[in-house]
Amino acid sequence: MKYLHTMIRVTDPDATIAFFKLLGLEEVRRMDSEKGRFTLIFLAAPGDHDAQVELTHNWDPEPYTGGRNFGHLAYRVYNIYETCQRLHDGGVTINRPPRDGHMAFVRTPDNISIELLQEGGALAPAEPWASMPNTGEW
Repeated sequence: MKYLHTMIRVTDPDATIAFFKLLGLEEVRRMDSEKGRFTLIFLAAPGDHDAQVELTHNWDPEPYTGGRNFGHLAYRVYNIYETCQRLHDGGVTINRPPRDGHMAFVRTPDNISIELLQEGGALAPAEPWASMPNTGEW
């Protein structure tokens, strides 16, 4: 058995792709289905195409609620502070800041939670993250 991908439905592919690009993922393939009226966009971390996120965009609008019910996607990052700063600078809310130098949570434009985990163990606590409060749900 081999893990292939996780699928999330998205309402605005451009906004979601921009979010994941800030996170460090890249588009690896795309498929449009005229008959099915949907687009599939596959994203992965550079050099790690074995673990992909499939963005499914249905062309006919429909509301997606309860994104938190999905749970979350988790990514190991090289430097959690640099990653959170890049996301913050790109307009992403850091819902659970990396106060401990180990873990943070952010959300996609469709409210899917993303857990960020520091590679190799926690970094020393650092500001502004150490004293930043949680924002919203994560």
